[in-house]
Amino acid sequence: MRALILTSSTGGGHNMRARAFQEWAQTEPDLGRPPQLHRPLEKSHEIYAFGVWLYNWIQRTAPFLHHGYFNFLEVVAIVRTSRPLGSQKYREILEELQPDVLISVHDSLNHTFFEYAREVLGEDRVRCVTYCGELSGGYGFSRHWVNPSADLFIGAVPETCEAAVRRGMAPEKTQVGGFLLRRFFYDEPSDEAGRAAFIRQQLQLDPNEFILLLSASSRGAHNHVRFLETLKQRHIDAQVVLLCGKSQIAEREISAWAKANPRARVRLLPHNTNVGKLMRSVSAIVARPGTGTTSEAIVSGCPLLLNCLGGVMPQEHITVKFCRKHGVAQLIRSPDELAQVVAQWRKRPELPAAIRQAMKAACPPLHPRDIVRTIAALHVRADNIAVGPIPVIEAARAAHPAVLPVPGKNLPQPVPAAGSIP
Repeated sequence: MRALILTSSTGGGHNMRARAFQEWAQTEPDLGRPPQLHRPLEKSHEIYAFGVWLYNWIQRTAPFLHHGYFNFLEVVAIVRTSRPLGSQKYREILEELQPDVLISVHDSLNHTFFEYAREVLGEDRVRCVTYCGELSGGYGFSRHWVNPSADLFIGAVPETCEAAVRRGMAPEKTQVGGFLLRRFFYDEPSDEAGRAAFIRQQLQLDPNEFILLLSASSRGAHNHVRFLETLKQRHIDAQVVLLCGKSQIAEREISAWAKANPRARVRLLPHNTNVGKLMRSVSAIVARPGTGTTSEAIVSGCPLLLNCLGGVMPQEHITVKFCRKHGVAQLIRSPDELAQVVAQWRKRPELPAAIRQAMKAACPPLHPRDIVRTIAALHVRADNIAVGPIPVIEAARAAHPAVLPVPGKNLPQPVPAAGSIP
C-alpha cells in the first residue's frame, strides 16, 4: 500500500494524527513502504499558507475571533475549487509518490485535493479516505469534512459518523474507528511503584501529592503565567508540570516566572516529552478543548480541565459538547476557577476519580491498528490496485466482514484487529 497522508499545521491535532497513522502503519510490515506525509495548504500556495498562519495567530491571541474565520471559510469554500491553487506543486508530489491511497486528516483537504489526485492519477487508481477526529456534530463541525464521493469516512466516535451522515456521507461508506493517537498512549501503564519512581526521578516531585499538568498548543498558545500567578495569590502550593509546545517564547516566559518564584514547585518539560506516560502519571491536565488533547486525556484516564479563557472556538464547541454529554471534563473560564477546582480536588480526590470512570465509559473500545487495517482492506478490495494478498489483512477479512451494521443504527462498525495488540 502506497499511502499519502494529507495534513496541515492548523493547531496540532491534525499533524499528531498523521504521525500516529505513520507509526501504526510501520508496525504492519506486510503493508509495504511507510506512508508519506504532505501539507498541501502550506506547500501549494501563499493564500493557503496565509490561512494556516492566521488560524494559529487567532488561536494564540483571540480565540473568539475564530467564529468569523470559521464561518467565512464555510461560506467561501476556497478549499472546494475545481483544482488546487498552486496545483503544480501538488501534482509533482502525486506523480513522484504515485499513492494508491490518499488519507486526509484535515477538514480542508477532502474535496479539491481528492478530486485533483483522481484527475492526475486516474479515477480507479487511487482510493480517498477521510479520518475525522472531531467528537460531535453541530456548530463547529465543518461541512468540508464530508465529501460524499470519498471511498471511506472514518470517525473517531459514533457522534462523528452521525454528523457525517447528516452532511450527506453514505452510511455504507461511514464507520467508527476510535481515536487515532500516537503509540506511547497505548504503552502498558506502570504500576503504582513505577508511577512513583517516574515522578520522583523524572519530575522530581512528590507522587503522593496532587500534580497539575498545564498544556499548550503545538504553537505555544497558553495561559500558563496567569494560572501560576493566581495559584500563588491564592496560596495554593500545588505541584505543576508545564508543556509549551514548540514555542521557545512560551518556554522563556515560564522559565523567567520560575526564576522569579524559586519556591514554586513547577517543572517545565520539553516538547518531545512522552506525553502518554506523563498523562498517566499526573492528577489532572488543563488544556484547550481541542480534539487531540481531549482524546489523549480520555485514553490516558487523565481528568481534564478545559481551558476556555478568551472564548471557545467553533471547532472547540463540539469538543465541549462531547465532554458535557459524557461527563469527562470540567470547564475553566478564569484563573480563579482553576484555583478553586485545584483546591477542591486536592481535598476531595473522589471528584477527579469520577471523571476517570466517565472516561473509561466514553473511550471507544478500538485501537489505531483497526484504522490502519481497515484502510488497507479497502486498498486490497481494489483488485486493479492490489499487487498481491497482504497476510494480516486477509486474516482480518476472513474473521470479520469489512462493514457490519450497528444494531439500532444505520452506521457501520470498524474491522477489529486480527490477533492481540502488544
